[in-house]
Amino acid sequence: MQEAERLSLEEIRRLLEASEGIRFAGVKRAQVYSWIELVLCEQEYARQGRASRGLLRRYIEKITGKSRAQVTRLIGHYMANGRVDARAYRRHRFAARYTMDDVELLASVDEAHETLSGPATRRILEREYQQYGKQEYARLASISVSHLYNLRRDRGYRQRRLNYVKTKPTGVTIAERRRPNPQGRPGYLRVDAVHQGDQNGAKGVFHINAVDEVTQWQIVAATERISEAWLLPVLKTMLEQFPFHILGFHSDNGSEFLNAAVAKLLGKLLIEQTKSRPRQSNDNALVETKNGAVIRSISATAIFARNMPSPSSASMTNISTLI
Repeated sequence: MQEAERLSLEEIRRLLEASEGIRFAGVKRAQVYSWIELVLCEQEYARQGRASRGLLRRYIEKITGKSRAQVTRLIGHYMANGRVDARAYRRHRFAARYTMDDVELLASVDEAHETLSGPATRRILEREYQQYGKQEYARLASISVSHLYNLRRDRGYRQRRLNYVKTKPTGVTIAERRRPNPQGRPGYLRVDAVHQGDQNGAKGVFHINAVDEVTQWQIVAATERISEAWLLPVLKTMLEQFPFHILGFHSDNGSEFLNAAVAKLLGKLLIEQTKSRPRQSNDNALVETKNGAVIRSISATAIFARNMPSPSSASMTNISTLI
């Protein structure tokens, strides 16, 4: 409706009668408030009588879709300030009792006493003010234990007090961390475990890949799980299939190979066990390339199916030899 704010009172009355069953609604609050202010200004609402004011009120309700209470509030705001504008929302906030200086002071006390418990720290703050007369502790002297912990969670406190320490790795004494040096002799194996993946909700098998570094003799076995009961019979059978004496067993830092059970098995066979060094990706690169070139490309056809016999009946059927 063009220039709806410039209609005369008689035109407004006829419009209200003609649109009895029609409902209107405003789109944006800023535009609606601006239009209401324009109507009240153009119609000189402050000079109108009671009947004309009621007519204008119903007109504004009809066009904007606002309730009677909302229109009354907006008109009252216009009569008081001469404008109809949106009030900025102000969220209620309680007055802060403890300042950043108090947080800094609490952080310095915790730093000096190595962060004692809440009740002990509160007692220290209380004594600093009451017995030693230090006025900077006046507010902290009466702090509750629960709110003391709240201040310790404050961002300023954490920036002042927290020290970030890098995670320290857990040392594993099994195997020596170095790259094996076969010096042209066969019998130094590179070993890795590869998960075949899941399909249709069924868990896939784990392929155990062992490659001799010098002769490239490779043996691949599969096991349903890599726990001790399943893995040890497979490893023992794999080691027996190599046509030469095994001297070295090198793997990554996976727990399936770095455990007491595997270490005991290799120790009985007098096989030296080594593991890859940190940030040295080439230490076990040979078997990693074999994983991609052999296992992942032919696992669907060359490696046997998922149904495995029990660990006690592990036999030659669990081994697939690739030369």
